[in-house]
Amino acid sequence: MRDARHSIERIKEVFFAFLVLGLTSFGGPIAHLGYFRAEFVTRRRWLSEADYADLVALCQFLPGPASSQVGFALGLLRGGGWGAAAAWTAFTLPSALVLVLFASGAASFDGPVSEGILHGLKVAAVAIVAHAVWGMAHKLCPDQRRAGIALAAVLIVVLIGGPAGMIAAILAGAVGGMLLCRDSAYRDQGDPLSRDLHFPVSRRAARIAAVCFVTLLIGLPGLAWVSSSPVLSMADAFYRAGALVFGGGHVVLPLLESEVVQSGWVTPDSFLAGYGAAQAVPGPLFTFAAYLGAEMGALPVPLLGAALALIMIFLPGLALLVAVLPYWNGFRRLDRVQSLMRGANAAVVGILGAALYQPVWTSVVVGPHEFALALVGFLLLSVWKLPAWAVVAILALGGIVITL
Repeated sequence: MRDARHSIERIKEVFFAFLVLGLTSFGGPIAHLGYFRAEFVTRRRWLSEADYADLVALCQFLPGPASSQVGFALGLLRGGGWGAAAAWTAFTLPSALVLVLFASGAASFDGPVSEGILHGLKVAAVAIVAHAVWGMAHKLCPDQRRAGIALAAVLIVVLIGGPAGMIAAILAGAVGGMLLCRDSAYRDQGDPLSRDLHFPVSRRAARIAAVCFVTLLIGLPGLAWVSSSPVLSMADAFYRAGALVFGGGHVVLPLLESEVVQSGWVTPDSFLAGYGAAQAVPGPLFTFAAYLGAEMGALPVPLLGAALALIMIFLPGLALLVAVLPYWNGFRRLDRVQSLMRGANAAVVGILGAALYQPVWTSVVVGPHEFALALVGFLLLSVWKLPAWAVVAILALGGIVITL
């Protein structure tokens, strides 16, 4: 009885923690990783800095929305399967509901006050990401070699760009770690890489998830073609978009555009209007699928279409994550892999550093007022140790002052 009560309390803890983030996490996937670090590494101490960086590196390698995969894994770590479901639901639902309302014409983002709030929230994302880069660099790049790997990752991301640049940077960091971070000095620095993360996923469940991923990827196109069902065609389109995209967020947009606009399900103007609204709401950008599902009209009730599109676009990335997690601890315990992960973690710091400038900084900090507001947010996080949601609220008010 006590165990059941403890489990329920943990699931509630996960749900409300991620609900706050789902309501306040503006700025896209890189900013979300900063919010997660501030909440679950620094404040709640659910896992160590190195364990968190490991998890981020793993999710960057998998197709799908990396920040949502990290959030799902954190919920799984804290509250089991129901905790994972609670984390995904709470983080995803707020923005999905707003976009469904927008599709029905019930939401508006016009007016100077609304614009000021959104402006302040975007500045908050700058402060959150800057704080994450600063903290992770201190823990994960404590020496010249790993600082050099982080710098190399920045250069790779700048030169190549996009998801390919991120994956190339992590691969280069892994190789650099194996070559430069293998001696005993690195194992004597209190590196927690050998500690297991206890994800309650059996190998049998992992195999089932892998089979489901492949079966749906191969089977849905055939079923949609044979049946000519608009519902199956819709499920296939969103599932393939989620299964074949690396980097998430903005990268999925060309795939969705080819599926729903070129096929005639959604007009170009509606697609662009929904994309603009998706930029103005917190949470994962993949919730744009909810807007498209409501607009397409494949189901008689728009809310059902939104739910189907939302589930299908997230499903492949989460299924692949479940398929990999049971093997993750065994992989991480190998000495060579620990050296590899030291380099990969340093590369993650470099990737976040590059993203802090482009697109986070360049798209938001356009003058001295934004710079001052971002600096206030950074100091509130690093010196006064305020929780991220409080900083978001303060900077939203600051955004109103700037706009007015």
